Order: sequence, then structure tokens, then C-alpha cells
Amino acid sequence: MEGRLINPSSGLPDAKLSPVADSSVLQIWGGHPLHGHVRISGAKNSALVIMAGTLLCSGDCHIRNVPLLVDVDRMGQVLSALGVSVQRNGDILDINASNITSSKAPYELVTQLRASFFAIGPILARLGVAQMPLPGGCAIGARPVDLHVRGLQAMGAEVQIEHGICNAYVPGKNRRLKGAKIYLDIPSVGATETLMMAATLAEGETIIENAAREPEVVDLANFCIAMGAKIQGAGTSTITIDGVPKLHSIDYTIIPDRIEAGTFLVAGAITRSDILLSPVVPEHLVPVIAKLREIGVPIVEEAPDSLRLLPAERLVAADIETMPHPGFPTDMQAPFMALLAIAEGDSLINETVFENRLRHASELNRLGADIRVKGNTAFVRGVPLLSGAPVIGTDLRAAAALVVAGLAANGKTTIQGLRYLDRGYDRLDLKLLELGAKIQRLPAAGADPEVAPTTINPEASISS
Repeated sequence: MEGRLINPSSGLPDAKLSPVADSSVLQIWGGHPLHGHVRISGAKNSALVIMAGTLLCSGDCHIRNVPLLVDVDRMGQVLSALGVSVQRNGDILDINASNITSSKAPYELVTQLRASFFAIGPILARLGVAQMPLPGGCAIGARPVDLHVRGLQAMGAEVQIEHGICNAYVPGKNRRLKGAKIYLDIPSVGATETLMMAATLAEGETIIENAAREPEVVDLANFCIAMGAKIQGAGTSTITIDGVPKLHSIDYTIIPDRIEAGTFLVAGAITRSDILLSPVVPEHLVPVIAKLREIGVPIVEEAPDSLRLLPAERLVAADIETMPHPGFPTDMQAPFMALLAIAEGDSLINETVFENRLRHASELNRLGADIRVKGNTAFVRGVPLLSGAPVIGTDLRAAAALVVAGLAANGKTTIQGLRYLDRGYDRLDLKLLELGAKIQRLPAAGADPEVAPTTINPEASISS
């Protein structure tokens, strides 16, 4: 196995990720409190769309704080297939899209990564033509692209979907999109980002109403503004973009990942731990922090960019309803279900964003939870404790929920489905290991049935 450099900012080894980690499993021996400091990586959902946003620029883009994820690797492969130069050095990506050689993204990559579809906006804005396969990703329900298509059509594009390919072009001599007033039926993050990127190079003014307000939308807007785009209102329900002829080179740092931070907060809460998280943006975590405090978990702001979680004396039930930002994030629903599984009393979780995002309930029940699902609602009756068992992650956040539950369960929990986990968490197992968790990643055939590790070789903890 080739050597790895230590990232001085985190103490964790750098690694080259395999696109498929299903051949390995995580083993967790639960019941051990966590302690210490965990460094939060850059936001996955910002990194992916900002990588797509580099297509708007004909110069060099220097992107910092990019997490080490399978999804980031895949997006890099999509960009490379379009003729873009992508080079990685630690958590920095150097991207140059001055010579886009293709307007067609590869089917085999786009169907594995939904965020890659968002590149249709900047490709169309730069070249006047784009061919994008319909997207894939986690199986958490239908996420149609009709809002993206209708918005691009409002900006003057001709768009047809045939045989799973979205073909778009801009008629006319200069092949530039035109500013338009666009209303989104729902505040879709992907549609907001796609159309905002397309509008940066369009002729005239574009207004997006009922726009998504997520921090990652604001991060993308700030990235585009730093390149010379004229955008106002990001973070509100109305975004106004005045198109410019071109954008310039940029050195930009991605915001911390609020979902990773929230996952570590829940991991600390379920294990009655004392941990410090940084860097974070506390304003991005308001609904998560509020719900944890309602459940009984003490959280304090140690500094403007750090949070400290203290051991809870008692965990009590709470109701959760997922909503678009600034409501409770759907990406935190699964980890919170694991936490509420051992809280005193009955909790109700209503998933309103995606229609197929409660499949982790049955896996949590394998660990001894008492959860009933009806439609998009889960009824959680708290139990005194969970017990280790073999389980399978069915999507990204479901896999994270099983890790969280395994940290608290008595005995050994073995988790399969790591290809989902590695899509969205930067070396989660190694970060938990640094906090004192008894956790190990092994090839599925080499999983030890009984013995908890006292020391773990980091080379065995990340696939290469």
C-alpha cells in the first residue's frame, strides 16, 4: 500500500478514495464516550456545486477546504471529461476550464452523482449548448429536474429530454441566455443553484423567486460574486442576478459542512460525551442546536467558529419535521432518529422533503430500537439501550445514522453499505477514532467477529 502524507490541519492521513467501498465494513464496539476536538471538513454540497461553477470561468480557480469524498472525485471526473484541468493538493483543488472541449457529460458518471447535473447551467452559459444525462445518486425518492428545465427555457434555451439525455441549446447568433423572471414551485436547492449559475453570464437581469435559502446556495453565490458576478439576495427567497460577459480567476475557501458538524453533535449526544467542534458556522446549525437542547443536550459556543457539546444528564423525546432551510434539515433526520431511539418517551418524525427517506428505521430496529413507520412519518418509542448487530446503510445519511447508533449500542455493530458513507463524510471513521471511538474499517471477509481493537492501523481505516 502506498504511503500517505499527514494533513497537518487535521492529523488524519490523506488518501485516494476508491469509488466503491462496499467490499469493506465498519465494526463499532459501542458504549465508549468520545472526547477531544474534531475538525469539520468543507461542505460537501458546496464543494460539488462550486466545482460545477468553475465552468463559468475561463481562468484558474483555486478552491480551498475541499473535503476528501468519493462524490468530489466523481465530480472531478465529470469536469475532466469535459476537458477541464483538475488537480488536487491536500484539501485544495486547482481547476482551469479555459478550454472546455466537450458539451456532453459522460452518462456513467452523471448517473452516479446527482449534483453533476447542475453543471448543465454553466455549460449552457459558456458554450450555448449542453448534453446532460438525467442524474442519479442516493435512492431517497424522486428528485425531478423539471424546475431546472423550465427555468432554462424561460431564459431562452431550447430543451428536450430523449432517451434519458437532456439536450439543451441557445438559439441565435451569440448563443447567450437571456435574463428572465423565474418562479420555482418549490424552493429546490439544485434548481436554484443551476439557474443562478446560468444567469451569471446571461444578457440582462434574472430574478429567481421562491429560491432555496440554504447556506450552500449562499456559498455558491459568494463564489460567483468573487469571480465578478452580480448577485443579490442569496439566502433570501428572491435572488437577483445581473448578467456579465465573463468571470475571472478566483481563490476561494468553502464553508464548513453543517451536516458533518450536526452528525458529530448527535454522535456526542448519544454517547454522553464532551467534544469540541471547529470550524463551524453556528448560524448554519440553529435548528440542529435548538433540537438537541430540547432533547436535553448542553451545547455552548466556545468561540465564533467552534461549538462544545457536554454530556447530557437525561435524553428526552422530541418531535421533528424536516423542512427546507431555515427549517430542520432533512439530512439530519436519520442521525436524530438514532438519538431519539434511546430518548425517554415517544417522538414523532415527519419527513416532508423526500418521500423515501425512512428506510433506516428498519435497520435501527435491528439494533433494538422501537420505531414504526407509516408513510413519511416515523413513531419512535425510546428504549433504555441498543444492542450491536449487523446492519446495512441504504443511503448516505442512513449509513451515518447507523454509525451514530453503533457508537451507543452494547456490543459490536457491523455496518455494510459504506459506498454511501464515503460519498458524503470525509474520513468519518478516522475522526471518530481520534475521539476515542472503538471503530475499525476492514475488508468484509476479514471482519473480526469478537475482539474490539485497542489500537487501529490508519492504513486499514480508509480504502485506497
